[in-house]
Amino acid sequence: MFGKLEEIEVKYMQLEQELAEPGIFNDQERYKKVSKAHADLGDIVKVFRDYKVVSQEIGNNREMLDDADEDIREMAKAEIEELEPQLPLLEAKLKVLLLPKDPMDEKNIILEIRAGTGGDEAALFAADLYRMYTRYAEENRWKVEEMSSNSTGSGGLKEVIASIAGDKVYSKLKYESGTHRVQRVPATESQGRIHTSAVTVAIMAEAEEVDIDIRNEDLRVDVFRASGPGGQSVNTTDSAIRITHVPTGLVVICQDEKSQHKNKAKAMKVLRSRLLQLEQDKAKAEEDAARRSQVGTGDRSERIRTYNFPQGRVSDHRINLTLHKLPQVMEGELAELTDALISHYQSEAMKRQGE
Repeated sequence: MFGKLEEIEVKYMQLEQELAEPGIFNDQERYKKVSKAHADLGDIVKVFRDYKVVSQEIGNNREMLDDADEDIREMAKAEIEELEPQLPLLEAKLKVLLLPKDPMDEKNIILEIRAGTGGDEAALFAADLYRMYTRYAEENRWKVEEMSSNSTGSGGLKEVIASIAGDKVYSKLKYESGTHRVQRVPATESQGRIHTSAVTVAIMAEAEEVDIDIRNEDLRVDVFRASGPGGQSVNTTDSAIRITHVPTGLVVICQDEKSQHKNKAKAMKVLRSRLLQLEQDKAKAEEDAARRSQVGTGDRSERIRTYNFPQGRVSDHRINLTLHKLPQVMEGELAELTDALISHYQSEAMKRQGE
């Protein structure tokens, strides 16, 4: 591991020298490329240098344990006791930073939330989840743009699609995909009985045109008049767009904009991201199948999280984590959950590397 870290530090210093060259600003393409490569290595080099400093200080203090002066020996001993616990923590950080990077981590996302079983109550919870993710995005200074929504008369959402753009959005939210279950007493329930409903969340890396090649002949584009809740026409022109990707059967509808051109652009953005997700899912399924043949299989429930309102708790079933702070989570305080999930999957990745 440390040989690899030395190589990374050398590469980092070479990039630093390149950035110091006066002529680099004349070639903006090269400047961006070198700056990004330099920034990507910054975290791991900083931790590695911290590790080397702590190791050096421990070594220096060990030499002073043989000093004739008792005060110096005591001081050295105290320093060693303070410094030694830092080494395994820094080493653990380095192992995580050395894990292969998910190429999607830097990307923006397409968020899709759909009401599942539970009727109106599921739609209301879908709206609650959308608000929760919007608040979390605001905390992280990300930009949310609603692309398409299908609301109910009671303030719920049958479906909502939004793009979220910002720093490392996919890396923070990629583990939110799955079925989210809610247990609570609906406002319309006179007997006070707890109902269970479900909402599905999909997090897809936003695909660029270079990520996915879509042939025009594989698309069927239909234009129609946009409609609002209950089917009433909300537009006097045929501006709504339905795009069907014939080879996969994927269908995307966008009707929120008055402009046909804007609706088509939004629909294509969603379609590209769904096709990229299909490719990722296929690759992951092949990887999982290969892994199962080597290490066996474990039961993976589709339900990833439960929000229990009477008990004020939220439980993530994948990592057996329960937080008794449901109101705060619903206000967008998701960091404790997302950080725990990232740590868990990083640990899993390190185990696989060990195997």
